[in-house]
Amino acid sequence: MELVHPAPARTVAGDDLLDLYPWPDQGRWVRAMMVTALDGAAAGRDGLSGSISSSADREVFDAVRRLADAVLVGAGTLRAEEYGPMRASDEHTERRTAAGQAPAPRLAVVSGSLDLPWELPVWADSTLTPLVLTGPEAADDALATAREHAEVVALPDLEPATLLSALTDRGLRRIVCEGGPSLLEKVVAADLLDEADITLSPVFAGTATTPRTDGPDEVARLDLVHLLTAEGFVMARYTRPGSR
Repeated sequence: MELVHPAPARTVAGDDLLDLYPWPDQGRWVRAMMVTALDGAAAGRDGLSGSISSSADREVFDAVRRLADAVLVGAGTLRAEEYGPMRASDEHTERRTAAGQAPAPRLAVVSGSLDLPWELPVWADSTLTPLVLTGPEAADDALATAREHAEVVALPDLEPATLLSALTDRGLRRIVCEGGPSLLEKVVAADLLDEADITLSPVFAGTATTPRTDGPDEVARLDLVHLLTAEGFVMARYTRPGSR
């Protein structure tokens, strides 16, 4: 065991953050992003992650999303967080275009029932039409409604490998998985998570609004790459062992 004292501080922002959260040049890379309180809460009393977040946490969140191809999210999280349109600034669009990417990340929503909040502007106002990944149980009328708002991808099942393959088949290899907890747990259990970007919030929020999961059969261990601190928050980057 080692006691590590803080090194001399340096300011990190903008492109520095992009350098600290790089994407590999080739192959699929799946990142998870989440914020957690000191007591393990994933949200505040309002049920939203933003209430235990901070401006520094959001800077990292934006940097990780900035050059992503897809943002993968479960229906419950989309509904609870009321996702806004997926867009990129002119500057970031130019950078993405120069790298051969689409002008903005594409939202990919996982839903077996297709009971989704179609009134949200994320469907009509995103730069790219969102994807909805659904399974064989979706009803015909629900499919018809979904196709009015999104590109529907009907899959034989909603297992993590099937979901991720559906994205990479469409050239979406840089994937940010934003949860919820059940979706993230399945990705981890399938050994398909390459990176976890976890923010520790300096608050106790209680876990009344934090969804419970069954837990994976085996503990999955990642390697710590770096820690950033600001405003009492700790932003940690972890990657799959041996991937650095």
